[in-house]
This record gives sequence, C-alpha cells and structure tokens, in this order.
Amino acid sequence: MTMLNYAKKEIICKIVYYGPGLSGKTTNLKFIYGRMDTQYKGKMIAIATETERTLFFDFLPLDFGKIKGFTTKFQLYTVPGQAIYTNSRKLILKGADGIVFVADSQIDRMDDNKSSLKDMALNLREQGLDIRNIPLVMQWNKRDLPNIVPVEKLEETLNFRKVPTFEGVAHKGIGVMSALKTVIKMVLNKLGG
Repeated sequence: MTMLNYAKKEIICKIVYYGPGLSGKTTNLKFIYGRMDTQYKGKMIAIATETERTLFFDFLPLDFGKIKGFTTKFQLYTVPGQAIYTNSRKLILKGADGIVFVADSQIDRMDDNKSSLKDMALNLREQGLDIRNIPLVMQWNKRDLPNIVPVEKLEETLNFRKVPTFEGVAHKGIGVMSALKTVIKMVLNKLGG
C-alpha cells in the first residue's frame, strides 16, 4: 500500500522479494545495495536467527524521480523463504506495492518454487490483494548452475500471468537491476493510472 508523506512530499512504495528459501532474494538486495550511491540509500537492516541465515528482511529506500512534485522512494524487503516462517512472510508482504518473485532454477527446487508461489498468492488474498493484479516480475535465478530447468518450463509452470521474466545469476548481478527497474516501472504506472 503506497504511503504519502505530505510533510516531506514523498510517495513511499514497498517492493517485496519473495521466493523459496535460498533462492537468492538476499543476494539480489545485497547486489542492489552495493550498486546504489550512498546519497540515495538508507541503512540496510538484517534480522537473523541463530539457526537460519535467511530469516531477515532488508530495508532500502531508493529515490526514483518525482510524481506531481513528490519524491518517489522505494522500500525493498526480502521474506524468509523457509516454510516455518509463514507469519513473518505475511507480515513483510503486508502493504506490498510490487513483488519480485525469485525462483531457484535448479530441477530439484521446482516443488519449492511452486509451493512458495502458492503461499504468496494465499498471503496476498488474506490481505485483500489479488496476485493477478499486483505488479509482479519473475526472476529465474541461479541460471549458472548445472541441472537447471529450461526457461520454457519455468514460464509454463510458474508464470501463469505472463509477467515480465528475467534470467538471473544474482551473485554476479545478472538480471538483478533489470527485474528491479521493471517492477518499479510497473508500480509507478499503476500509481499514475
């Protein structure tokens, strides 16, 4: 849910990186954070437990021009992908304006990808949002590994909306900025429309 701060003349939008555990969501945000000029980024905040290195979210405001005199800021979050963190995912997804779904391209992770996508749709529905309407892009991550699912099969299995997709290797930055820029444009178009 887009927020307006009239005092600062800001429009604040929330982008959530969603996907199964260890699919590359955090790696995406770390890459983005490292590429941003320090004057345009806030502090990255990570929350972790002793047992799960991926239980955290990252907060990163980015400035992307002005709309009707308001500065546009984007807050970027990751969700913990492990199944036991359902409540954390629901909380982080709440108020999302756009989503980057990060799928793990490895053959043995397809069930995890499908389960995570279903979980995301259910969590959105519980918040009165429809997966068919929210700005969404898909990143087929880990394309540099052996034993990966062909892109055509990922598209057929996971991309029922036919949203923009990007092949990715997050640790090298491949596909990362393209996915982010596309979801930002989708969110801005929805705001303007």
